[in-house]
Amino acid sequence: MKFAGSVARTGTLLQAGFREREIRNMLGAGELVRLRHGVVALPGAAPALVAAVLNNGVLTCLSAASHHRLWRLHEPERPHLLCRHGAASGVIIHRGSLVPPEFPKPVAGLTDTLLHALRCRPPVEAAVMVESALLQGRTTLDYLRQRLPGNRNGSARAALDLVDGSAGSAIEVVARILFRSEGIFTQTQVDLPGIGIVDFLLEGFLIVEIDGGTHLEPAQVKKDRRRNNASTLTGYAVLRYGYQDVVFHPEKIVAEVWQVLRGRVVR
Repeated sequence: MKFAGSVARTGTLLQAGFREREIRNMLGAGELVRLRHGVVALPGAAPALVAAVLNNGVLTCLSAASHHRLWRLHEPERPHLLCRHGAASGVIIHRGSLVPPEFPKPVAGLTDTLLHALRCRPPVEAAVMVESALLQGRTTLDYLRQRLPGNRNGSARAALDLVDGSAGSAIEVVARILFRSEGIFTQTQVDLPGIGIVDFLLEGFLIVEIDGGTHLEPAQVKKDRRRNNASTLTGYAVLRYGYQDVVFHPEKIVAEVWQVLRGRVVR
């Protein structure tokens, strides 16, 4: 049952090789619960998966990101469902499908998941998901662009222009887009002699590092300190930021970056 995503129609389980007797025994033992006629779930099944099956749909867009091992910036406030017809309360409905879903899980295929995100989400959020798939070698920008024709998909195609496959994490995608939107010459994953690979090099002299959770570990703190010192001694300026800074306080980052770039560091 777990392979089906913790909730499924009984018909799906039968297709997958379960026998009716097995399903009845699991219901009787409390290993499964019946949500309605023809729909069963494991106790504690994920609400988004339950919503998908009960609404005759599959997860897509942000709600399918984790199932496809894609980066995403935020948990969706409401489930995003691909439904061929009908309406439902408390969910966001997407229409249109190009590829089969991820049978037996109630999850849209990767192509549909990305196309729906490109049409639905803010450009930066969509770019994060696409960049993740691109880095895994599971799609290409040309493939997606060809499936976004016409004026109505102009914004979605523009979001693809934010993707270049150079990020090492979701937050680096956001930072790269932020810097380039300011007109700053931005190089990513630059290998500097005596320092190593840095996340960003802005205008050729300002190193910006984006710290994840591992940067709080003692060994990493020592490594970062050595890199910072080496950077300064080599003539580079250095700024470091974390997830909260990039996602929730981008204006602060922009102000500090420009302060360094314009030579207005307060001493």
